[in-house]
Amino acid sequence: MLMSAARSALLVVDVQQRLLPAVVAPQVVVKNTAVLIRAAQRLGVPIIASEQYPRGIGSTVPELAQLLSPDQVLEKLHFSCIGDLGFAARLREQARPQAVVAGIEAHVCVLQTVEDLVAQGTDTFVVEDATSSRTERNHAAAMARMRAAGAHVVTTEMVVFEWMEIAGTPEFKELSTLIK
Repeated sequence: MLMSAARSALLVVDVQQRLLPAVVAPQVVVKNTAVLIRAAQRLGVPIIASEQYPRGIGSTVPELAQLLSPDQVLEKLHFSCIGDLGFAARLREQARPQAVVAGIEAHVCVLQTVEDLVAQGTDTFVVEDATSSRTERNHAAAMARMRAAGAHVVTTEMVVFEWMEIAGTPEFKELSTLIK
């Protein structure tokens, strides 16, 4: 099944100040997550971002925080975003059957969120090049486990072009420049 802007919500999991420097390729995660956020904004895809215990781990990194409104960012203590009642309720309010998930760490909060989304019947897409862990091994194991659970492992470009659906539009002209 293809991703659809009209059917998707973008979930940005825990891309936080004290956690980001510890993961593999942190700037790639930030760059690709920013592309996803910009595409979601342009195409009307709802965005929900989480912050795991921000008093201890810090808030969302400034490069992404500046793209988000404060009401799009929710604090949580559960590793799974879906385990947090406020986050789960916000996602239900969006009434979107697809979730596109990016963030860190792939083998902890992203994995547990994705497992819960799949279990509740949400068509879930994990953006491999917008997720990371402290080791490549943990990232690879997380991708394999999420794929085995029924999630679709995709890339940032896959998301953007599937959300756009067609070339030759003003959205295509604007968003294709983000990929270059």
